[in-house]
Amino acid sequence: MEDLINKWYKNHSLLYKVLLFLSTTFLIVYLFPKSGKFKYNFDKGKPWQSENLYAPFDFAIKKSLDEIEIEETEIKEASSIYFDINTKLKSEVFDTYNIKFEDKFSDTIPNKKVLYDVGKSAIENLYIFGVLDENYKYSEDKNIILVEDQKQIAKGTFGQLTEIGEFRKILEDALVYNDLSSYETTFISLFFDIVSSNVSLNSSLTENSLLEELNSISRVRGSIEKETLIISKGEIVEGNKFDILKSLEAEYESQVWNESNYNLVIFAYALLVALALLMLLLFLRKYRIDVFLDNTKVTFIFFNILLMILLTTLIINYNSAQVYVIPLCILPLVLKAFFDARLGLFAHVLTVLLLGFIVPNSYEYMFLQIIAGIVTILTVSELYKRANLFISVGQITLIYIIAYFAFFVIHEGNITNLKLETFGLFILCGLATLFVQPLIYIYEKLFGLVSDVSLLELSDTNTKLLKELSNKAPGTFHHSLNVANLAEASANEIGANAMLVRVGALYHDIGKMKSPTYFTENQATGINPHDELSSRESAKIIIDHVIDGIEIAKKNNLPDRVIDFIRTHHGTSMVYYFYMKEKELDSTISDSDFRYPGPKPYSKETAILMMCDSVEAASKSLKEPSSTKIDKFVESIIAKQMDDGQFLNANITFKEIQSIKKVLKTKLANIFHLRIEYPE
Repeated sequence: MEDLINKWYKNHSLLYKVLLFLSTTFLIVYLFPKSGKFKYNFDKGKPWQSENLYAPFDFAIKKSLDEIEIEETEIKEASSIYFDINTKLKSEVFDTYNIKFEDKFSDTIPNKKVLYDVGKSAIENLYIFGVLDENYKYSEDKNIILVEDQKQIAKGTFGQLTEIGEFRKILEDALVYNDLSSYETTFISLFFDIVSSNVSLNSSLTENSLLEELNSISRVRGSIEKETLIISKGEIVEGNKFDILKSLEAEYESQVWNESNYNLVIFAYALLVALALLMLLLFLRKYRIDVFLDNTKVTFIFFNILLMILLTTLIINYNSAQVYVIPLCILPLVLKAFFDARLGLFAHVLTVLLLGFIVPNSYEYMFLQIIAGIVTILTVSELYKRANLFISVGQITLIYIIAYFAFFVIHEGNITNLKLETFGLFILCGLATLFVQPLIYIYEKLFGLVSDVSLLELSDTNTKLLKELSNKAPGTFHHSLNVANLAEASANEIGANAMLVRVGALYHDIGKMKSPTYFTENQATGINPHDELSSRESAKIIIDHVIDGIEIAKKNNLPDRVIDFIRTHHGTSMVYYFYMKEKELDSTISDSDFRYPGPKPYSKETAILMMCDSVEAASKSLKEPSSTKIDKFVESIIAKQMDDGQFLNANITFKEIQSIKKVLKTKLANIFHLRIEYPE
């Protein structure tokens, strides 16, 4: 049992990756549509490239969205509007009119009978069909149905109804015609008191009737029987053929699957997703072994892939037409910021391939996203520079627009129906891509990673820790600045991470703050405290500055990538001066007490720092430096480190070491202001 536990413990990292792999595969498959996938790709107006296609089962030919929309528009235009009417109101108005008229007009006025008849005729005209309670915005020929007590009373058009304010014009025209204009003011005020509406809109009945008619629209037109030839190879996909193929595709992907088919589809999806994720793991194991061995980094990569698939799935379920609003280019940006461009592009391509299962127009989508990902990798060189990010986002958005325009013209053959709102989605996608900056900060805190943006902040010499180093150990601070300049130039020469190595150089000697006067660069008074110590004690103080530096770095929350430079900048090299001094007293001593604990540098950047640190520190002992002396000096120091096996774990080549030597020789010659030595 104990052996089994030990075996599990030794392989816990691999077991974690297996669990991560399986759980990510499960989650991605869970997000995928649980249906079959139509295996043919076709474009409107293009030849059918596959073999002759026969109907695999009976299915209906679905109407296109445009056809359904036209039918819906026709129904809406022809649908009737329902109004409630109170037919009893007309007689009530007549009764009120008779009473009010007698009160207003005495028997002595001339033409009383004519005036009465004008009013009576006006009421008849107002209530022929009904008086509206408010002004409605319907066309005059719109069909209407009058309802009273839930029973249909009459049919007509909206123009037959009378608006309540129309009685004024009716009265004015009648009074003028009968030469009774002198009674206009009194007569009109009379009608203001008696006329009221008897027709009002029944919105619920109108909406229910319209909805019922819309629901009655047939979504299909005709059907295709099994084994019927749908299209032949080479035949142009257009017109009815295109509609039949789209219907078959929709039917095939939406049909109800039985349990065995469902499980088979899920298993097939799982195989494909697992294959894609396995390719990613194999890539990491072969080309990015440091990332592969770090479970946090592997989790981070899988998390980002899963996040992009989740966001895309949510948008597709909401409205598939808005799929391009997802800023998928954030994925290669983030991975490039924390790792490198090659890994970022590889993960991006795999993610796009997985999304091809769920997005509409998968070929077009994958082409657009892969091209955009390549542009992202090629254009964003220094993410910590804000201008670079804005320029790159603009270029990415432009690439989206150009590629989409080209696809649209290929599909449609014209630009008359070009949807400008899609371009708006690309612009929104570009703006969303700018969120990568705060996202990187969030990821740094969640996963403990460090990006170039953080490195730029750490490279500021006004940070609290570097200011403390400058005050407590000014000589060490000046030495660190010189090493940083040498290391940055060397890194640029061989294509290493210049920003990382510069930050590592600035902080590599912070451990000297604990005992600054024990290091020669800080001994301004000329007094050397080592004179009062034994060689072993002096060596211990010198060696301990690495351990002290690591403690100070962790206390100040420096990233692990920076602490690696403190830990490895002396590797397992020897404090040679004190070793030789002790050996004069005791020739049998072991060199283990005079060696740094290590480890040796295990990257190009840490190897560069070791070379630059040793060369810069030793260069202070050069007397009457010349180009020849500097060349021999650099060669001897780096040769000694190589003979000591300090670079065995670093992925640095002899060619790159030669390039670094050349940079160091040139830089030191500039520091000492040497002129070119001309032959005599």
